[in-house]
Amino acid sequence: MAIAKLSEQLINQIAAGEVIERPASVVKELLENALDAGATRVDVRLEQGGIRLIQISDNGGGIFRDEMPLALSRHATSKIACMDDLEALHTLGFRGEALPSIASVSRLSLTSMVEGERNGWRLTGDGSDIFREAAPAAHPVGTTVEVRDLFFNVPARRKFVRTERTEYNHCENVIRTQAACCPEVAFSLRHNDRVTLDLPAAGDPGERVRALLGDAFMEHATPVDEQRAGLTLSGWLGSPTQSRAQPDQQFFFVNGRAIRDRVLAAAVRKAYQDVLYHGRHPMFVLELELDPTQVDVNAHPTKQEVRFRESRMVHDFIFHALHKALAALRPGDAGHAAAVPGMGASAPRERGGAWPEQQDRPLSGLDGPSAGGYAPAREPRPASGSRDPGFGAAWAEFRGGASVAEARPAGYAATAYEAAAVTAASTAPEPPADADGMPPLGFALGQVAETFILAESAQGLIVVDMHAAHERITYERLKREWEGARVTSQPLLVPETLEVTPAEAELAEEHAGLLGEFGFELDRAGPETLTLRAAPALLRDQDVAQLVRDVLADLASVGYSHRAEGAMNAVLGTIACHGSVRSGRRLTLPEMNQLLRDMEATERSGQCNHGRPTWVELDHQALDRLFLRGR
Repeated sequence: MAIAKLSEQLINQIAAGEVIERPASVVKELLENALDAGATRVDVRLEQGGIRLIQISDNGGGIFRDEMPLALSRHATSKIACMDDLEALHTLGFRGEALPSIASVSRLSLTSMVEGERNGWRLTGDGSDIFREAAPAAHPVGTTVEVRDLFFNVPARRKFVRTERTEYNHCENVIRTQAACCPEVAFSLRHNDRVTLDLPAAGDPGERVRALLGDAFMEHATPVDEQRAGLTLSGWLGSPTQSRAQPDQQFFFVNGRAIRDRVLAAAVRKAYQDVLYHGRHPMFVLELELDPTQVDVNAHPTKQEVRFRESRMVHDFIFHALHKALAALRPGDAGHAAAVPGMGASAPRERGGAWPEQQDRPLSGLDGPSAGGYAPAREPRPASGSRDPGFGAAWAEFRGGASVAEARPAGYAATAYEAAAVTAASTAPEPPADADGMPPLGFALGQVAETFILAESAQGLIVVDMHAAHERITYERLKREWEGARVTSQPLLVPETLEVTPAEAELAEEHAGLLGEFGFELDRAGPETLTLRAAPALLRDQDVAQLVRDVLADLASVGYSHRAEGAMNAVLGTIACHGSVRSGRRLTLPEMNQLLRDMEATERSGQCNHGRPTWVELDHQALDRLFLRGR
């Protein structure tokens, strides 16, 4: 077949295939143009989910009449002029294909007016590369773009458009995402002549986030504000108890641009790994600011993916900032309690006088030699109270050092219950108390079904799942002890040969130090062969050969891996689960209070390491509503 130059219209339609995937793609490109033009208000109108009509009006700077044909020409833009501009981009848009690509697959009308002009001008097209002469038009300062009958002249693309409802949802998500990043801009959305979204300009970013994600999110959210090495991360982290089945309430911005990035996703996932229930996704609104020269926004045609020059540094910074914010949560912090369905949080009502029957009750431990632990007040039921006596010994063997059981007071039998009961209370700071001396989780009243602890706090009634709470306390202690003792490497009786790709073999040599930190000893035995001579003692019952392959795959993909650490934490979690107080164990009031104090001093104590909530709160107003008081 002879080589021939493509027509201008076909070139634009091919470019549209990279940029314009669906109506939401058009909305995104036009919104970015409006914001780059300095708009403080953007109004969006859709018909049939944007398939029939997309109209976006803004009050930005507008386009001069003689520049309107250029705006619809390929490789024409006002946002970059040289390579230096491209490498340090400060605008949302920069590609020259957006408007001409949209015009090549729709019936487009561009109307605009610049301040100081007597009237506006309108330029229209019919999907070809020929546009009519600009005509005078009445229009306020700003720009309106109408896109009708999207893909009318590209049937192959039109058949991939989904239902009206689906396409509308995608368009709305684009608008909500952009609105989350630009609280100073007012946004409105009309669909089929019905207002579906109205967001006035907000002076405080928190007001916009509240409008988008609701009051419950903000009441339970944790603010983030971290700066280091030229990086700034700010925003809000949703409570783990507000997780969702889909990652549909996650907003991440880099220098004001909404993006999807594996580096950022991995950092967030790792930060939440110990507090989210399996398969759930956190809610968050986060913005990362850094020098534009340190990030490439030209990595994808839709500008939704970026590349960082120092991706590992960015990943570590984000992870440590989020990990620090989540770990700092303690009972008593605003919104830390898991919400009871149907029971909203509220401020504590005023109460006077001393807390009855609590003045002589110890806050931190038991009287006598058992202080600091949960020594059983009475023998547990044989059916549900039996424990594996090998827990302490197994942990000592895993660590290659002293076991948790060594901290047990003298005179107690070597059971897993006591061995795992030495908690963070002895080293953690004293939890805050209110003006009357009431600690955040209050004082225990009793047990229900030998599973739940009931306590009275300044807010109301606290219900604690004692196994889940003790599991978190034990797990955090085991992690600290493991980190302190570092990884114990155990030589294999018979070295194992791993067949890998040449690239993976190179990675194993390059990252030998990193692999060694996790207890792996690997030698290269050939171009595509590795010899595994030692592995972490804690993972001796795992498929370590497959784990090594997975770690190498991560290193090849994103330059780092959390698999080894995740596998170790999974083993520690199992140990913590089996070594924690279980349902059926009857505790005395001092023992219950000791557990409450340890919860207040332990990181992430709102969830067990499986992501289940450890406690909930019914405040006084919720209790009043339950019994219709005041009605």
